[in-house]
Amino acid sequence: MHRLQRVLNRLVNRVDTPLPIVLADVMQRNIDRMQVFAVEHHLDLRPHVKTHKCVEVGRRQVEAGAVGITAGNVGEAEVFAQAGFEDIFLAYPVWPSGTKGDRIRRLAQTTRMRVGVDNLAAIEALAESMRGEPDRLQVVVEIDCGARRSGAPPAAAGDLARAARKRGLVPVGVYTYPGHGSSGPDSPEPAAQDQQAALTAAVRSFGDVGITAEVVSAGSTPTIAFSTNSVITEIRPGEYVFCDLNNTRLGACDEDQIALFVAATVVSDWIPDQVILDVGTKALGREGNPERGFGGIAGKKAVLAKLNEYHGFAAVPVGEPRPSVGTVIPVVPNHVCPVVNSFEELVVTDSEGTMLERWPVAARGLLS
Repeated sequence: MHRLQRVLNRLVNRVDTPLPIVLADVMQRNIDRMQVFAVEHHLDLRPHVKTHKCVEVGRRQVEAGAVGITAGNVGEAEVFAQAGFEDIFLAYPVWPSGTKGDRIRRLAQTTRMRVGVDNLAAIEALAESMRGEPDRLQVVVEIDCGARRSGAPPAAAGDLARAARKRGLVPVGVYTYPGHGSSGPDSPEPAAQDQQAALTAAVRSFGDVGITAEVVSAGSTPTIAFSTNSVITEIRPGEYVFCDLNNTRLGACDEDQIALFVAATVVSDWIPDQVILDVGTKALGREGNPERGFGGIAGKKAVLAKLNEYHGFAAVPVGEPRPSVGTVIPVVPNHVCPVVNSFEELVVTDSEGTMLERWPVAARGLLS
């Protein structure tokens, strides 16, 4: 019997499905393993909390040695600041519209607050939002290393840092996201090489205008193993804390490092070679495709071949027994981050199913 099914069998009469279940001991090993990696390579670890959005998980990461946390938006930063986290990097090219400028200013008054920038307009707007105290806010220039998402060209980093300094903000370094390292098993290492080249050029650009890039920040979980060049000072992985099928396929984690799964119940079996589970896009998100599936059944070849909002279509391969109606099974998501954001709490146990706790997903649904 698969380890996740064994745990689930011990909890089945105590929980309702669908819900995310976290194995705290596996999660802690993931946290400790990444911290050891960071220490061995003389890197600061600043985990991205968008993966778990949970204060309890973040505390364990900081207790293990993380220098601070990375947030994806102002709301996430506020939740963790209110919980006592004192060093937060909002790794996003934030535009301080609406109330965001005032919210960032308040955060900068109580925490060491860094925000991402990749254009002059945002630098001007952030400086204005700080109302005469721009030196309270640190900025980190985002550069593009090949993901073709947000981020300025590396050669422009110095000019942006100089503009920030002129407006009284404090430019402390550069960061990037090698998102193209998730395109396939052979992509993480080349993407990390692109990242290294881009960060090196950006640091040089800082030097050309007389500014030192003290922070040189790299991500992501799939590329971390290759993000050890001496130019890099900080890493920002997120998904490593739970792992998922995507990272397993990329070689970024092993199956035994998966620390979160979704408990699901078979609710219908009328169609041959298929059963319907009570998990759909509202629980798992939409990441996947018909070829690789939208999630897997732990220990089985069966995958979720299609999702509706509340229905998961589990295709059962020929020769594999179909689970009967009422069977509760562990679903491993392709991408763990959307799953966590779909639930108000994480059900937490261990690999023996001997404990049962509930941790609030405190930053759930906060997108601004």
